[in-house]
Amino acid sequence: MSEIQKKQKLTVRLCGPRGFCAGVDRAIQIVVLALKKYGAPVYVRHEIVHNRYVVEGLQERGAVFVEELDEIPAEHADRPVVFSAHGVPKAVPADAKARNLFYLDATCPLVSKVHKQAMRHQRLGRHVLLIGHAGHPEVIGTMGQLPEGAVTLIETVGDATRFTPPVGQELGFVTQTTLSVEDTAQIIEALQKRFPELQAPSAESICYATTNRQDAVKKAAPGADLFLVVGAPNSSNSRRLVEVAERAGAARALLVQRASEIPWEELGAISVLGLSAGASAPEIIVEEIIDAFAERYDVTVDLAVTAVERETFPVMRELRDVELTKTDMAFVNGLG
Repeated sequence: MSEIQKKQKLTVRLCGPRGFCAGVDRAIQIVVLALKKYGAPVYVRHEIVHNRYVVEGLQERGAVFVEELDEIPAEHADRPVVFSAHGVPKAVPADAKARNLFYLDATCPLVSKVHKQAMRHQRLGRHVLLIGHAGHPEVIGTMGQLPEGAVTLIETVGDATRFTPPVGQELGFVTQTTLSVEDTAQIIEALQKRFPELQAPSAESICYATTNRQDAVKKAAPGADLFLVVGAPNSSNSRRLVEVAERAGAARALLVQRASEIPWEELGAISVLGLSAGASAPEIIVEEIIDAFAERYDVTVDLAVTAVERETFPVMRELRDVELTKTDMAFVNGLG
């Protein structure tokens, strides 16, 4: 009997879309291009995207990650600093200007759109309700676009039912881009039931990539013995995919950063594995996990595709004259 016949058969339902979205691709590209144009070090405020593999890969190229601008040594004040894809409060670029720092803002354009929607509500005299998760960098950045007290964070349906609006002020809402579509709909419904005149943003706040990845997981999850989502513990969109998989019918769903985190001894008998990746997880790790299963099982890969993404976001003008090598492009695209 051959080795392949001895292995248990396993169907891997591979979600599409998965992995890098256009905003993540652009943010990583900005750091790589800045390193090419200006040399190392290039400072990055906060993790450019929430993925250890990406962060370590950029560190190897000369990126230095800091949480606050005052961590940049005075002798490096002439070095570029990149703001992460999650967005930053207005106080951060103001601080950078005060320190005479040259900065490149890698905020995802779809997050910037939410910032503009929130500012529009406030400009029209509305108190802003931000549906999102406390402490997430995107939420901190969005709340930081408006004066203190102009925004109330709503995390749950319970928050929606307990919220007391400012007297005599109209209400408008926006949402974090990486939320569960279903959970957010329930919160909005609760708010609209209490406040029928609540004003929605001019366009959907939850981004296309979040919605597409959740739709693909919903397609792949029913009947799966195990569902793996590649992503970091601090990645909001990745954690939401785990929740979606469990709700959609997967017997068990786990978040893993690498194949080494898979609890092989605890898997038991599985015949169907669902597999997806959050928007900041590179494809090379998805391939690593499929290879790890192929070493242990007779693997067949079935695609669960619900959309084809062609969105791209250009980098800022300062970096458009820089050319990347094939190796650079493979890293930017999550392939190496």
